[in-house]
Amino acid sequence: MRALLTLVGHDLRQHLRDRSMLLFAVVIPLSLAFVFSLAFSGIEDVALDPVTVAVSAAEQDEAAQAVVATLEGLPEQGVEADVRRVPLAQQDEVAAQVEDGTAGVGVVLPEGFGVALSAGDGTAGVTVRLGPDAGLSGDVVASLVASTVARMDADAAALALAAGSGEGAGLTGAQVDALAAELAGSRPEVERTGARVSGESLSLSSGIVAGQAGMFLFFTVGFAVLTLLTEREWGTLGRVRTMPLPRWMVPVSKALVALLLGVTSTTVILLAGAFLLDGVSFGSWPVVLLLVVAVVAAATSVMFIILRVAATSEQASLAMSVIALTLGVSGGSFFTVPTEGWVGRLLTVNPVAALIRGLGITSGGGGAAALAPVLLTLLAFTAGALLVARLLPARRDAL
Repeated sequence: MRALLTLVGHDLRQHLRDRSMLLFAVVIPLSLAFVFSLAFSGIEDVALDPVTVAVSAAEQDEAAQAVVATLEGLPEQGVEADVRRVPLAQQDEVAAQVEDGTAGVGVVLPEGFGVALSAGDGTAGVTVRLGPDAGLSGDVVASLVASTVARMDADAAALALAAGSGEGAGLTGAQVDALAAELAGSRPEVERTGARVSGESLSLSSGIVAGQAGMFLFFTVGFAVLTLLTEREWGTLGRVRTMPLPRWMVPVSKALVALLLGVTSTTVILLAGAFLLDGVSFGSWPVVLLLVVAVVAAATSVMFIILRVAATSEQASLAMSVIALTLGVSGGSFFTVPTEGWVGRLLTVNPVAALIRGLGITSGGGGAAALAPVLLTLLAFTAGALLVARLLPARRDAL
């Protein structure tokens, strides 16, 4: 054990003096995370521009006026909508205002809307026009009109069912009439809320930080493991092998160094992102640390495959760069990757994707139990990679 600790301590001192290792382990991923976060800052804050709505509805139609009242209530929910009433006799003016840009959205509730609603055909004849500059606010208004009318149509259908049931439903004629009047005169309630998908999702800034940490993790552990090739080329490995040490001790020491460096660099990046960037949070840090250890072990196992097949340190460095970029991009370092279908299921075993998914779980409040599927995936990936490294044909000058 003392010899193993000596080897680990020697390698740690060497790597901590290596500026290139520090650059790839901390400086470059943090710099990229800050740059991308600044470049995409505000993209998640959806702002609804003011929109003018021209609406035409019969004054005596209580159901139609309920829809108009819903539109007029949008400013209370933070949507700057200027609702302009147009007499139903002049409903052609609604289309004219949309065409000339006076109104961004035009809504026409036809004559007899309430009657059609009670007959179960409330959506018939309702017209919504969007101007070329309506934007997202126009889409919101159009969607609101459609959903409001559909909800009122469903209520009318339920009322018709109650009236048709008669005494079997326990409703008297007076009660049905009172219910109909209440539905016709009520204004559908609308509430604007902010929502975020829970469970396995990160904010944009959090995803950028996690993605950069995952991709550059491969460079960090590669510096530790692949030095075996450099030491062999320089003759250092041969001299170490002449010492009375078990043959497995040297690669195990490299793996331990890779784990220590990888866990440290990844944790530093995540902590720096959480404290220096707005909207970045990863949840409980003890649980996050458990995830980081599993991801670092998976990344380290990949380096042993490279170590098995690369003949020189140059070949190993090139293979490490290709693998880091491939797994980083496919794992979601720069953009969200699909999770549906067989391709999505295949990408879930990617350590970078697993890190982002796991941090999504922890940021949503998940503990070690909720993280178990991700940890098992990483464990299976690590075991599979080490098995492949073991079964690959050995070179004559095997390490």
